[in-house]
Amino acid sequence: MSRLIDSINKYQEDFRKRVPENLQETMLNATQKLKEQKLSKNALKVSDIAKDFTLKNAINKDVNLNKLLEENEFVVLNFYRGAWCPYCNLELKAFESINEQLLNKKAKLIAISPQTPDASLTTKEKNELSFEVLSDTDNKIAKEYGLVFSLADELKPIYEKFGIDIVGSNNDDTFNLPMPATYVINKNKEILYAFIDEDYTSRSEPQEILDIISKNQ
Repeated sequence: MSRLIDSINKYQEDFRKRVPENLQETMLNATQKLKEQKLSKNALKVSDIAKDFTLKNAINKDVNLNKLLEENEFVVLNFYRGAWCPYCNLELKAFESINEQLLNKKAKLIAISPQTPDASLTTKEKNELSFEVLSDTDNKIAKEYGLVFSLADELKPIYEKFGIDIVGSNNDDTFNLPMPATYVINKNKEILYAFIDEDYTSRSEPQEILDIISKNQ
């Protein structure tokens, strides 16, 4: 299995070649400031009980966590920023590569972002995803999981320069986003695995998800 970190490193190498150094420095500084806030310490962690939710999927149908856990042994819950985020797209594609293995282990994979259902449908089609992509309006569920932060003001003009329309994608002008996070939840709603990082370039490795599920079968 190819590693997600290798895809991320390749993307970053290309990014450093094509983006002006002053913009890179601004982005790195903003990430460092966010890391210094240590917001992840307030997020749900291993041994915590997962919060139930009902959210709309890409075709506007309700998906409920409790019901998924009734039908499956595990739920893998991934919070991502949006289709505009290249790291999120790399991550979603990497998760798609293990989805069949997860299903064989009776594990249901779902991804959540603050995007509208239409934007989520675009994400699902763009990345050819076979798992559910849910819309967390106003980051309501991400807040309950302790994952939300506000995009730094100095990043807004940079994102605009990149053609990123967060307000349009989310139908929300707060610029609130979830930190990258991945959870493995068992039938008792207990969190068996939790990955949360203030650094949006850092992501959970799919193999870790498979390993933790195998250990708990």
